[in-house]
Amino acid sequence: MFPSGARRPTHVETTLAAAGNKAEIIRALFAAYLANDREAAAQAFAENFRFNTPYGEGIDKATYFAECWRDSDWIGRHEIERIMVDGDEAFVTYHCTARDGRSFRNSEFFVFEGDKVTRVDVFFGPSYEDGVLVRQER
Repeated sequence: MFPSGARRPTHVETTLAAAGNKAEIIRALFAAYLANDREAAAQAFAENFRFNTPYGEGIDKATYFAECWRDSDWIGRHEIERIMVDGDEAFVTYHCTARDGRSFRNSEFFVFEGDKVTRVDVFFGPSYEDGVLVRQER
């Protein structure tokens, strides 16, 4: 039983807590995003977490959630294509199709300390709409 006022952990949080495997932690983080579960994602990130994209370098955890996290309602389909883990580092490549038909393929580089993610570097891939390459919007 949970103490009075305590909430039951979500499935994603339970997966993150149990997943010593870096690939499973990454899968659980993507699942947290798709479920709009900010709390589960926040628990997976170390306090010294940094997020890097072509739009911003060294974004801290609080700024990431304030400026970079957006609800996943716009996603029609999301597929992780591959995860490659080497010690405390990993690459993930995924393909995403928005509800409006636009699609893109990105890669992200993860750095871990234990089971916590300390850094994510995002590398944007091409975007397509109706088979035509389009510039990604921020």
